[in-house]
Amino acid sequence: MIPRYTPEDIGALWTEPAKIRSWLDVEVAACQGMADLGLIPREDFEVIKRVADTCDTDALAQRALEIEAVTKHDIIAFLSAFEEVAGPVARHIHFGLTSSDVLDTALALRLVKAIDIIEEAIQGLRHVLRRRADEHRYTVMVGRSHGIHAEPTTFGMVLAGFDAELGRGFQRLRQARSEIAVGKLSGAVGTNAHLPMEVESIALRALGLEVETVATQVVQRDRHAHFFNVLATLAGSLERIALAVRHLQRTEVREAEEPFTTGQKGSSAMPHKRNPILTENLTGLARLMRGWAQATLEDIALWHERDISHSSVERVVAPDATITIVFMLRRLKRVIDGLVVYPERMKENLQLMRGLVFSQGVLLALTRKGLERQAAYVIVQRSAMKVWDEGAELMPTLLADIELRQHLSEEEVRDIFDMGRLLKNTNAIIDRALVMPVES
Repeated sequence: MIPRYTPEDIGALWTEPAKIRSWLDVEVAACQGMADLGLIPREDFEVIKRVADTCDTDALAQRALEIEAVTKHDIIAFLSAFEEVAGPVARHIHFGLTSSDVLDTALALRLVKAIDIIEEAIQGLRHVLRRRADEHRYTVMVGRSHGIHAEPTTFGMVLAGFDAELGRGFQRLRQARSEIAVGKLSGAVGTNAHLPMEVESIALRALGLEVETVATQVVQRDRHAHFFNVLATLAGSLERIALAVRHLQRTEVREAEEPFTTGQKGSSAMPHKRNPILTENLTGLARLMRGWAQATLEDIALWHERDISHSSVERVVAPDATITIVFMLRRLKRVIDGLVVYPERMKENLQLMRGLVFSQGVLLALTRKGLERQAAYVIVQRSAMKVWDEGAELMPTLLADIELRQHLSEEEVRDIFDMGRLLKNTNAIIDRALVMPVES
């Protein structure tokens, strides 16, 4: 079986030797099923298994490539190369199977292993997000909608929201695993014409996979499309975090910035530059992930029982998308872990709008006094526009409004401008997010 890889080894899943190893695993499992049912001698199966377990997969992969240069068929080349090392017992290999039985089942094995690595990477990023969310639960900053100051929030709450989103991504990945962990050993058009169905069941159970409900020559590609679109959605979540960091690092904002190491250079022309290159790169990679996901949607509709229009897509998308998403997760973990946060700058930016972030509180206070909402809106907006256009402060402008003062006292107005009132629930919201366990 393919060993469990660490995140650093994600690329090793997609090497030629790893591919050959996964093909061997499928063929051996099929022979196990036949041996269990008495269709082939048990001693022949034991020889096949021993040779498969001990053979040099690097050498076998190289030999298969040499044969493929002549045959122009990868599975035939693989079978021929294995026959050279296994001898006469190799006649049992691939009995009653078609190439896609091996290709699709082996692909499922490698995608499941890739999911193991992706899950580890998600968990690593979530642990960092949670630690920093707790660190900044009292770091007050302005919330923005449309890029414009809205109302105060905390940086901890922002980070907790990112963690919660990744938790949903993790759950989607778990569900996608159950759909992708499916194989078939049912022959040329999925009818199990040449092998008992029990062989398929025994073999796939040994591989840790489920049997495709109704196969054609292939496992149905809606499964793969769902998986790669889950990865694209996950990449979109990472892009959202990256985009937030990029905005916060803008010179005019400068509330947080990517780690900038000693000796690092930001620009070949301007020595002062510290650019958000890590998160910009993540934004670009998310675009690739969406493109690959779209290509897998095109793979769903194949001609009749099968064509091979999906094959070329998957040979690119399967390794590239899984390697890329792990790279994105690991990079963003480093960014968040080393993110430089400027709480004082956050306070300065919060004060830029001279009290406008409290406008909704005034509006609601007036409605509680019995004013119709639109009438109250006009009163508050009148003062707010003076802040925008004349550079005034909102509180004294409101206190100078005769119509407003007919409904609210000075003390009532000043109470509205209490930051604690607006942020009274942020701790509970952060706790609600962080109390949910990081899945294992």
